[in-house]
Amino acid sequence: MLDRDGFRPNVGIILLNQKNQVFWGKRIRTHSWQFPQGGIDRGETPEQAMLRELHEEVGLMPEHVRMLARTRDWLRYEVPDRYIRRDARGHYKGQKQIWYLLQLVGHDWDLNLRATNHPEFDAWRWNDYWVPLDVVVEFKRGVYEMALTELARYLPRHDHRNRYLRSGMRLREHDGDAPEGGAEHMLGASFELPPGATFDPDPQAGLSHLAAKENTHAAS
Repeated sequence: MLDRDGFRPNVGIILLNQKNQVFWGKRIRTHSWQFPQGGIDRGETPEQAMLRELHEEVGLMPEHVRMLARTRDWLRYEVPDRYIRRDARGHYKGQKQIWYLLQLVGHDWDLNLRATNHPEFDAWRWNDYWVPLDVVVEFKRGVYEMALTELARYLPRHDHRNRYLRSGMRLREHDGDAPEGGAEHMLGASFELPPGATFDPDPQAGLSHLAAKENTHAAS
C-alpha cells in the first residue's frame, strides 16, 4: 500500500527500559541493527499497527509497555534503488513513518523474538539513547535523528545520565561506563534472556564493525 508519492505508511518503535536505554534489534541472519518497525496494513490505524508490530517483532503485549509519545507528523526517507526489488522500482520510493516512544513496564524476559513463525530479529541489546545514530544505515539516519530529537523531550527524567536537548543540539554520552554493578550484576541469577536473544554487557562495543556492515531490508 503506497501513497500517491510512492511512500509506504509505516510505524517505528523506540522502546525504553527503566534506564532510558533503547531496544536495538539485529535483523535475522544479517549484521544490520535497527529499531522495530513495520508497515501499516489497510484498515489499521498507526497505533494498531504499532501494537501489532510490537508483538510480532519483540513479543510484547500492550500491558508490557507504557506509551509516552508519538511524532506529530509523518517522517519520510527514500530507499536507494539497490535496496528496492526490481518489480517495485519506478513506483516505490521509500517509507513514511509515525514513531512511537514506549517504556517497558514489564521485564527483559517478557521480550520474545520468536513470538511468530517469521521472526524479524535474532538478537537484541539495550543501547544508550543516541547510540543508534552512529550505526544505523545512512539513508535512515536523518529520520532516526528527527524521531529521537522530537521524542527526547518525553524521556522520563528519573535517570540523570540521559541528556535531552541544549541549544538545539543533541548531547551524547559515550563514556563507555559499564552498567552499575557490572556485567556480573546484569547476568546474575535473577536475569533471564528471552528466547533467541543475546546480551552484550557493553552495548557500544563493536560499533565501528557494525557500521561497516550495516544494511537494511526495504520491505520491512
